Amino acid sequence: MKHLLVVAHGSRRAASNDEVRSLCQQLEQLDHPFSEIACAFLELAEPSIPEGLQALIANGATEIVVMPYFLSAGRHVTADIPAEIEPVRQQSPQVKISIAPYLGAAEQIGAILLKQAVAGA
Repeated sequence: MKHLLVVAHGSRRAASNDEVRSLCQQLEQLDHPFSEIACAFLELAEPSIPEGLQALIANGATEIVVMPYFLSAGRHVTADIPAEIEPVRQQSPQVKISIAPYLGAAEQIGAILLKQAVAGA
């Protein structure tokens, strides 16, 4: 079973973390190939990335796609997220864990940015 884990930075502001949780609930309503969609946070909020991965594994995941909900390929995307995933890979070698390209790498991001700017004008 293929699962999706959306990974955001995490915030001290609970409402910001709730926005990510709400996004995942919205994604669940769309047509997608995943058995389950969940979220996790790099820091400042729960669940952590390892906790999120372990929860999906406990729910029967045999494959997990980690989606970095980040706009640029900074240290968190290139180093921190992979470092959080690696111990879970070692503990659960039977589960394929891959990292999708971060949100900011999406071809449509420019059009989305302009649409938001026009809406705010």
